[in-house]
Amino acid sequence: MRIEGSYELPAPRDRVWETLLDPERLSRAIPGCEKLEAIGQDEYKATMKVGVAAVKGTFEGKVRLSDLQPPARYKMAVEGSGSPGFVKGEATMELAELEGRTRVAYSADVQIGGLIAGVGQRMLGGVAKMMVDQFFSRVAEQLGEAR
Repeated sequence: MRIEGSYELPAPRDRVWETLLDPERLSRAIPGCEKLEAIGQDEYKATMKVGVAAVKGTFEGKVRLSDLQPPARYKMAVEGSGSPGFVKGEATMELAELEGRTRVAYSADVQIGGLIAGVGQRMLGGVAKMMVDQFFSRVAEQLGEAR
């Protein structure tokens, strides 16, 4: 499944970059995130509760950042599994300065398997879009609070 889009955030690019790479702030912004802790340089362990239709459960996995080019772009690899199935993917995040604001463009390829994949690609795409929107809305809130 491919997920792409962009979102404008109400802060300069340097502040957005810091926020997107801060595990504490990210854990508050990621929908369903129960824990996000550093386990190495640019590597994190995550625990998330996710539900799609009647399929709900906890995923445990790792997030690894690479190709960091502050404050312009980075790549993220995600893999996790739990009772509802598994998720594995890679994403690229690109940050562009827009007169005191920042546009974050994202592009991700995600594989989903197991019970959760049984709900259908169409529903998964809608849920993924909703989660991305919630994430960026929460990041925007945090950036607004930090002024």
